[in-house]
This record gives sequence, C-alpha cells and structure tokens, in this order.
Amino acid sequence: MNLPTEPDRWTVEIANAQREESLAAFGFTERQARFLAHVLVHSGVFVERQYCSFAGIVHGQKSTDFINLLVQRRYATPIAIGRLHRGRMFHVHYKPLWAAICEPDSRFRKPAAPGRMIERVMILDGVLENDDFVWLGTAVDKRQHFMRYLGDRLPKIDYPHLTFGDGEAKVVRYFPDKLPIGVQPYSHPHVLLYLVTKPSPMDFRLFLLRHMAMLTVLHRWTIRLLVPRPLKRAQLLYQRAAREHLAEPLHPSAVEEMEWYFRERQRRAAGDQPATDQRFKRAASAFRAPRFRALYRHWLAQGGNALWIARSTQTADAMERDHGRVECVQLSRQYLHLSPLVDVA
Repeated sequence: MNLPTEPDRWTVEIANAQREESLAAFGFTERQARFLAHVLVHSGVFVERQYCSFAGIVHGQKSTDFINLLVQRRYATPIAIGRLHRGRMFHVHYKPLWAAICEPDSRFRKPAAPGRMIERVMILDGVLENDDFVWLGTAVDKRQHFMRYLGDRLPKIDYPHLTFGDGEAKVVRYFPDKLPIGVQPYSHPHVLLYLVTKPSPMDFRLFLLRHMAMLTVLHRWTIRLLVPRPLKRAQLLYQRAAREHLAEPLHPSAVEEMEWYFRERQRRAAGDQPATDQRFKRAASAFRAPRFRALYRHWLAQGGNALWIARSTQTADAMERDHGRVECVQLSRQYLHLSPLVDVA
C-alpha cells in the first residue's frame, strides 16, 4: 500500500494517483480503479449507469463484469429497494479498499438509510458530470489543499469546522461537511457543491456561515446548488438565503446590538429570567428572521468571533465583481426509481 506523500509535496492529483494505484492492486483495471476512487472519496455508493457514463460505454458485458467483480468478492452490496429492473445502488463497504485510500473509518463505508444513499448518488453525479475540476472529497484533502493554497492568509481556527465537547474532551472537526469542493490546478476558481435536500434552507445557511471566512480570502469561488426535481420550488428560498449572507453585510451597529441580544438570550435560556425589558423585546423582534436564527446557532457553536463575518463586505464585493457566484443546477436525472419511500429522491 502506498503511504501519503510528504505534506510539502502533497497535491490532490498525487493523492488521487496513489489511490488509483492502490486500488488497482486488488485486480481492477486502470479505468475501474479511477472510477472506484471517485466512489470511495465522494459517496461510497453508485449506480451502474454512472460507471457506464464515466467509462464511455453502454450497459453490457463490461459494466456487468465490473459489478460482478465487486459483488462476488463481497467488496460491495447491491441495494434493490426500488423496482429491480429500473435500477440498483451498490454500496462499497469492503474495509481493505477504504484502507487502501487511507480512509478506513469513513462514514461512507457504513450502512445508511436509503434516502441518504440516494443523496450520495446525486452528489457523485455532480462530481462525475464536471470533470474539468479536480474534486476534494475527504476532510484531509480539503485541509491539505487549502493550507497550501492559502498559506497564512487564513488562521487555522477560521477553516470550516464543528466543535464537540469542552475542556480536555474538546474535539474540533475541520471540513465536517461531506460535500465536494472543486479546484482547478494552476488556477483560482473553487466550486463548493451543496445538495438541496430540504424545503427550508436553514442547514444551507449554517453551511454558508461555516465557510464564510474562507470565502473572504479566495480569489474566485462559486457555490453550486444541486437541486433535485421535487425541490425545484425551494430554489428561490436558497438563492435568497445566499444573497442575505453573502451579499448583504450588516451595519456594525446592528452587529453590536445583535451580539448583546445573543448574549442576553443565551443567559435567559440558561435559567436567568429577569423581567423582560423593552430593549430585549425590540431586539427579539428585529432579529427574528431566519438569517439571524442561523447566526445565533452559529454563534452558540463557534463563540464570540463568529459575528464579525456578518459585517464583512468582502463576499459582497466579490459577487459584485463576479468573482463570487451562486448558481443552481437542476438535477435532470430521475432518482425516484431507486426508492418510493424517500421524500427528496
């Protein structure tokens, strides 16, 4: 098995080449290994037509041989929750394959609900259909890439992260979102994929807030929303949420009042219940919109430094210069045949 390259020599292209070489050692062809590397890094699950499209072949003996190889060696399990003749998913779970790409504990290897599996198939489509980008999938890849690309322009604590626990038990997970980021070698554009899975964009707002500090120091970036057909009507809500957080910075005085309100709200939620005063009432009314609810949740999770980004004009300036963009891509494929039981797919 190939070991990771030294940090100062790391590139995602080198990392992917090593993964493909390690997977080929299991008896896969070069093409099969390249496809399988994409599956392991970005989804853990695939459908046959994705392999056919990637390989430039039609359904037939070659695709059947590849799938039989995975299933007969118990590398993958077929998931037939819809009508069998209309499609199956294949979940790759064989731990040595994941160890070969240095991700033995990936959550993609573990069983998941059918709806989650179908979401991963959608994300894999978003990657495979945009081969002009190299896609960062694992948290390690993302962190390595941006540490090399940004250098000291972004403090470590400002990378997207979630914090769990307190004191000595505190754990920080960087790049916790299992969503691909596209990069172009020797160029500046970065594309952050986001799969729309709910009618309400609250989770998307939190995703944006986690990535805001990083967006402020990127030269060019695009937030690409993948919109399944059943959620087409939610597209405007997601675009509005993006505009509020990225293109409408808050006045410093509003941020100051918001921080006071958040601290007061947190204190009262902890059990200290003073008589309601007019300032608190006014602030509660002023900051009741979804944008501020998301900011409050982000502030609770990240602490006092989380609000400075709300007043920054950098992402708004980038969008005005067309260096920052938000775009929606409606998923043209039909996923309902995979399961009649899930809402999104």
